[in-house]
Amino acid sequence: MSEREKFIGLDRKVLSVFAQNPSEDFSIKKVYGILSIKDRKVKDIIKAIVVNMARENLLVKKGSQYHLHEKYANKDTSKKHYITGVVDFTKSGKVFVIPDEGQEDIRISSSNASQALNGDRVKVYVFPKRRNRPKEGQIVSIIERKRTQFAGIITKKKDMAIVKCNENELPYVVTIKDFDKNIEDGSKVIIKIKDWKPSSNQPLGEIVKVLGKPGDNDVEMVSILFENDLAVDFPKEVEQEVEKIPDTVTVKDLEGRKDYRDMVTFTIDPKDAKDFDDAVSFKLLDNGNYLIGVHIADVSHYVKIGSTIDQEAYKRATSVYLVDRTIPMLPEKLCNQVCSLRENEDSLTYSVVFEFTPKGEVVDYTIDKSVIRSNKRFTYEQAQAIIEASEYNTAYQPSEYSTQIVLLWKIAKILRDNRFKRGALNFSSPEFRFDLDENKKPIAVHLVEDNESHWMIEEYMLLANRVIAQTIGKVDKKPAKTFVYRVHDEPNPEKVETFKTFAQKLGYKISNSSREKLVASYNDLFDKVKGLSQETLISNIALRTMSKAYYSTDNIGHYGLAFDYYTHFTSPIRRYPDLMVHRLLYDYLIDKKPSADKDFYEQCCKHCSDMEKLAADAEHESVKYKQAEFLMDKQGQVFDGEVSGVSKWGIYVMIDENKCEGLVRMASMTDDFYMLDEDNYQIIGEHYGKTYQLGQKVKIRVESVNMLKKQINFVLVEG
Repeated sequence: MSEREKFIGLDRKVLSVFAQNPSEDFSIKKVYGILSIKDRKVKDIIKAIVVNMARENLLVKKGSQYHLHEKYANKDTSKKHYITGVVDFTKSGKVFVIPDEGQEDIRISSSNASQALNGDRVKVYVFPKRRNRPKEGQIVSIIERKRTQFAGIITKKKDMAIVKCNENELPYVVTIKDFDKNIEDGSKVIIKIKDWKPSSNQPLGEIVKVLGKPGDNDVEMVSILFENDLAVDFPKEVEQEVEKIPDTVTVKDLEGRKDYRDMVTFTIDPKDAKDFDDAVSFKLLDNGNYLIGVHIADVSHYVKIGSTIDQEAYKRATSVYLVDRTIPMLPEKLCNQVCSLRENEDSLTYSVVFEFTPKGEVVDYTIDKSVIRSNKRFTYEQAQAIIEASEYNTAYQPSEYSTQIVLLWKIAKILRDNRFKRGALNFSSPEFRFDLDENKKPIAVHLVEDNESHWMIEEYMLLANRVIAQTIGKVDKKPAKTFVYRVHDEPNPEKVETFKTFAQKLGYKISNSSREKLVASYNDLFDKVKGLSQETLISNIALRTMSKAYYSTDNIGHYGLAFDYYTHFTSPIRRYPDLMVHRLLYDYLIDKKPSADKDFYEQCCKHCSDMEKLAADAEHESVKYKQAEFLMDKQGQVFDGEVSGVSKWGIYVMIDENKCEGLVRMASMTDDFYMLDEDNYQIIGEHYGKTYQLGQKVKIRVESVNMLKKQINFVLVEG
């Protein structure tokens, strides 16, 4: 650690002494004692710090003593000096706390981070703001751990064992005292923290599960699920309850349902999909208008509130999609059979049926419990071929249901164009998927096409979600009933400014003087980079400027979609909030019940938002593992890439060909001594001034791969 780094660390500690005791006077000698400083050199630094703070009017000198200036002092520390928030470890190695109340992020030095881990909810003491410095603070307590379980490798000692976990998730060695002595040394295990004394860097843990040999695909995938507190198998009592559900629709099931079985109806999904939870239908009316239906699996008919199945579904809250497997929210019999809208089978649904003019205007709509019969199961590729043949091939010959698909696409195109005219953001981050062999080893990476057939289904799902939310939430005079909304707040202005600076350095202009100009700038940028090597990088960074969408009973609208009302209604097989929406719709529209308990549903919303984040983290970790596995046999090979991140450790590079990302460590860059220039998204050579900036094209060689740590190291190659 340099003298400057020591000084910065002491600077914060000295300030915290005065700030946490705003009404007290302290001599410099007393400050030494509070901070347990005995080293003469360090005492001299502290004395200089105190004197400098007095010059800056942070402190007031009174004889030989000092106290915090009154403009920074606030005796009611419970209101202003303490905040709660979530810990965020950035890729550059810095630690921030994101406040719950949407304030400026609080920077935390490593010496003030206590034992907080990434994602923990914490209480932070905020230091008085200093001129030209970011907000800084000290974590004083951990309110809630994001993770309670960690995966690691066990090393057995004589009468104890230690477990080393991934240092990015738990950078401490865990001591295990009581464990099964038959566990094979070097096994991968899941541990839980039992005790962690504030003064200790070695927590005490217990073994929850023995997974097996490190590096085995199933072991690694299951460990990702366990680490994120995600369920793997369904409890026996859930499976037993599912077996009692009938396989087919009965006459009694049809009571009170609108019958749409005479409408041409089909599903359009990925070719490997089995859980078809949405279908669309089309009918030409005598007046020349179109009757277009959005039909969603009626999971609520089978999953009753409070049942064992329901409790497990709520606990999971979402299906989890790892690279090589899906962990469903509902047991297979429900998600892939009973609830799935399969071809040529009667299916129970919740339907929103719209009457459109040929110009794409909605004349009327109805919401009903219903029954449908899917005439055809299309893949996205099949539907896309029909749309392309119609639009680009003059020799186009209509095939079965192609007329309906083409007309559905024409209306969807109008809906899409109108949505962007209203100010929707056109985020289009390319998605890459792995091709796996029979042993689930990645053998290729390919781009997932996001084309007209995807857009068509997306537009009808967006419309149904918006109309459902409007039906319940948009009321005159009287208060709206409690409902579950999908909300998206405005972007953080500071993050937008940072992105604006970044984009300008790459030659793109961002205007953020108004919402309209910002959205127009973003959409123009996405159009310009589409198909370029920079597309993934720029889209990902732009996405980080946005707030996270979440579930809430308080409707604030959806910024990204430019909708005043929005919910999730269309995927109840894989999302629990959709199931809640179905139940509330039935209560309000059919049973005419009063408003539901807001506090109860808000708690449910928070749980579902939290579980969505855990599932996304697990999915990301599985991708990182498969990227490492994909490059394992490519060590020594050279690839073209692009700088995708900068940090105090080096530069991150994303390979153009396969989008795998690795780190070029500064230690491997021996042509100069490089320093991080964070403000300009680059590192600079101290002696020769050579720079490596975000977005810069480079050549790299795959130097090493650590699959267990999901780490990939590159070295730069000239030329």
